[in-house]
Amino acid sequence: MNTADRLRRLRRELRTKKIGAVLVSQPENRYYLSGFSGSSGYLFITGRKTVLATDFRYLEQAKREAPDYRLLETRQNLNNWLPDLLGSTRNGQIGFEEGYVTVAQHHQLSNALKKVRPGIELTPSNGQFEQLRINKEPYEIEQIRRAADLTRAAFEYAGKIMEAGISEQRLAWQIEVFLRERGSQALPFEAIVASGPNAALPHARPSERLLCEGEPIIIDIGAKIGAYCSDMTRTFCLGTPCETYQRVYHTVQNAQEAAISAVHDMATGQEIDSAARKVIEQAGYGAAFGHALGHGLGLSVHEPPRLGPGSDDLIKNGMVFTVEPGVYLSGWGGVRLEDDVLVTNGIASII
Repeated sequence: MNTADRLRRLRRELRTKKIGAVLVSQPENRYYLSGFSGSSGYLFITGRKTVLATDFRYLEQAKREAPDYRLLETRQNLNNWLPDLLGSTRNGQIGFEEGYVTVAQHHQLSNALKKVRPGIELTPSNGQFEQLRINKEPYEIEQIRRAADLTRAAFEYAGKIMEAGISEQRLAWQIEVFLRERGSQALPFEAIVASGPNAALPHARPSERLLCEGEPIIIDIGAKIGAYCSDMTRTFCLGTPCETYQRVYHTVQNAQEAAISAVHDMATGQEIDSAARKVIEQAGYGAAFGHALGHGLGLSVHEPPRLGPGSDDLIKNGMVFTVEPGVYLSGWGGVRLEDDVLVTNGIASII
């Protein structure tokens, strides 16, 4: 993990935007810039300083994981340690993560700043940190690839053990055990196992419903390796699939292939989404595909870029994202197929 290069890129952005310092608290951003994986703390980064402020529970961990940062132990409320953190900062603007900091936290920080250094203002980062993370380094790609390989192995395992009469909850648990026993860190999201009519719910939670033959079974799972996530979906059918299943499955499969083929360097998220949506609409299922086509993947399971209607996010080499078209029919079920895609030399390939 090359945190030095990441810090150089961040500082270049700070100079461009004339921001003197940033206060980083979102766990994925904090890890990306320092290597510190603790669940509590702040990074304070200026043109010259790198400070990691955390409480007693994480000091030893911080020494090991972020050796290039000066450590500051936090005690009680902000007023007790924020003055030391600010030090001699003279610039009037401190960037913060507006997508992560709550209103209450913002008030707390603002009030503490007014007492410590009048005139200093909190400035929204406008997605600055997420943009730093959007193009993946070779190390990051390798971790995502390992997570994806493990996820594919879990699908193979699920296909062998699923049978009529097993509950969605039971199958989901067995898949989670498989992933954890083979090296996944805490799963990036709760496994989805949805059968029959439940498969018409894109984000269904596993229930006590028993799997039956001839019905669609959507399984959406991910793994986490080296802090990086995978996110993939397969749709199964026990026994002989009905005509509706075959028709919907092939429609979704064709839509995914069309979307992946539409990826090129500098394409927009909307263009790629439209390629898949067109296939589904022509098959007569346009109203049954109500969510975006995909999202970025990395330290977080949902990050830029966004592939969906109205998205002007530009696709560039080194980006990793999901492509997950789906068709959901109330009372019957649904089909979703999702793979993780890497863009290299302007071409998308399943990672």
